[in-house]
Amino acid sequence: MSLAFTRRRTAAAILTAALLVPLAACGSDDDKKDSGADASASATGVPKADLTVLAASSLTDVFKTAGAAYEKEHPGTEVKFSFAGSQELAAQVKQGAPADALVTADTKTMDGLKSDTGTPAVIAKNRLVIATGKGNPEKIDNLKDLSDTKLKVVLAAPEVPVGRYSKQILDAQKITVKPVSQEPNVRAVLSKVELGEADAGLVYKTDAATATDKVEAIDIPDAQNAVASYPAATLKTTKNSEAADAFVKWLSTPEALKILTDAGFQQP
Repeated sequence: MSLAFTRRRTAAAILTAALLVPLAACGSDDDKKDSGADASASATGVPKADLTVLAASSLTDVFKTAGAAYEKEHPGTEVKFSFAGSQELAAQVKQGAPADALVTADTKTMDGLKSDTGTPAVIAKNRLVIATGKGNPEKIDNLKDLSDTKLKVVLAAPEVPVGRYSKQILDAQKITVKPVSQEPNVRAVLSKVELGEADAGLVYKTDAATATDKVEAIDIPDAQNAVASYPAATLKTTKNSEAADAFVKWLSTPEALKILTDAGFQQP
């Protein structure tokens, strides 16, 4: 792990914890909800609550849609998301960030938090693509092209799930890539390509789909690709366990699955 990356990760964890402080400060209200004083159930029978969900960066767009759908279905419940790389989310959980549920972009990170979460369930899967500038100006066709030292290629850091998947597929094809930078999450990789600061980068298919006006997505054959799994689980420290459990279970319903697949995610 690079020193710069370590500093970014630490800073992000501190920042997220700071952002969540106001929620922690509302503990007395949460206590009231748990005690039943302010926990009236919605029409669905699920207690109303303000939920904080730590979620992988690649879920940024689709979870905003999913959260709105859930709130509409559960009047009185508000779902707030804190998006970051899965390794940063894990650090936040270990530091005791006041949150109710966690969704990562790999099972390895979730498995490392067994003592902090309920039983996880995979809610979606994803694939990688090569992201290039609009119109693919460097005429990149496949993974092997990324080994061209004349190209500015950006990857996610190997500690991040998408960085680990990238290394996995490049190693499997015996392709050596020297990235100009290693980013803390997939959205940072995508941003470098969008801004023209890199010629290409490996991102999730769903991330490239959010920037079609600036980015071209070059498909990677399934036989050369990796499958990213997204497990979701309730955090054991939540003060809204019933409401958090309900949200995590909802993520596996046909309604949530349609939102995810409409955004390009694959079925779990």
